[in-house]
Amino acid sequence: MSSSVATAQALRNVHGTIALAGAGKMGGAMLTGWLAQGLDAKRVVVIEPHPSTEIGALAAQGIRLNPSVKDAGEVDTLVVAVKPQSFREAGASLKPFVGSSTLVVSIMAGMTITSLEAVLFEKVSGGSVVRAMPNTPAAIGRGITVAVAAKKVSAAQRAVADALLRATGSVEWVDKESLMDAVTAVSGSGPAYVFLLAEELARAGVAAGLPVELATKLARETVAGSGELLHRSELTSTTLRQNVTSPGGTTAAALEVLMGPNGMQTLLTRAVAAATQRSKDLAK
Repeated sequence: MSSSVATAQALRNVHGTIALAGAGKMGGAMLTGWLAQGLDAKRVVVIEPHPSTEIGALAAQGIRLNPSVKDAGEVDTLVVAVKPQSFREAGASLKPFVGSSTLVVSIMAGMTITSLEAVLFEKVSGGSVVRAMPNTPAAIGRGITVAVAAKKVSAAQRAVADALLRATGSVEWVDKESLMDAVTAVSGSGPAYVFLLAEELARAGVAAGLPVELATKLARETVAGSGELLHRSELTSTTLRQNVTSPGGTTAAALEVLMGPNGMQTLLTRAVAAATQRSKDLAK
């Protein structure tokens, strides 16, 4: 059974009402993935004060956009995709949608399980919460999400969370919530690092004498093609790099710079550390 077929089947096994709070880029990507995999639109509630034209158009497919708490009915699963800086304010309006048996799945950077429980559940002693961190390739079904579950999350609820998250790509589960800040720094923020590589490679090409349009296309296609090769190949990234590098050749000359003192390893280590710390700060 292919992964897409398995995901679609898992989504069909998800019962009850699913509410999505926040339908921006990431929340919208998840919603699109659910519907594309066959989730019944009539079972989806979207809470979004400023819906895009695309989200508004989905109402024609049956999703319920901004219903009252009464009209929404019992919410079995609440997926929280609002900006973390806005959550404490938004949480007050979301709390009425959360019952004692509601599963809460958060994709907010830096927001801890304890914080989610304190804002959304009546008792600070907790509820069923899954904290997850997807990334932007979710928009094309090629994202990766890492998730961690609170102790009260049942096996059935974890399966629901997995199905909803897997609609936009692969999912990995961890047992320690303390890992989520580093996960955010590596995969959550990681696409921006790759896009920056394409930007700077193009600029370097222009500095070497290439026309802007050609340099931009070469950089974009090289990064995209290399990513696809890495995706399809069973070889490690180290082996793929070594396969391109002939001793004493042009690639080796470039890598002496990139892998030298203050090169990519040093820069990325500092970058990931900075992003990890920022993720921790958001929880305060």
